[in-house]
Amino acid sequence: MAERYAYKLLDAAEWREALAEGVFLGSAVDLADGYVHLSTAAQLEETARKHFAGRTNLMRLTVDLEALGDAVVWEPSRGGALFPHIYGPLPTTAVTEATPFAC
Repeated sequence: MAERYAYKLLDAAEWREALAEGVFLGSAVDLADGYVHLSTAAQLEETARKHFAGRTNLMRLTVDLEALGDAVVWEPSRGGALFPHIYGPLPTTAVTEATPFAC
């Protein structure tokens, strides 16, 4: 895929922990599925609505996919659309921006 950036929604406490460790290993759903779920800009709104509605204290991470190299795999998910998944930890150095996010 030609996308340079993807997005991760997560709890602010998870982001603080990742910053302290230097890597984000994944939220509960990521750990259960075996990869870190990301969304493209076009997919982010639906991801937020479907999986994060009503939640507070969220962060939106902007992830530089080029910095992750072969760890990023594009796989079909919702409706057959290709989503970026990270097989392995997400180094905090690959996050170019972290901002509060409200659903």
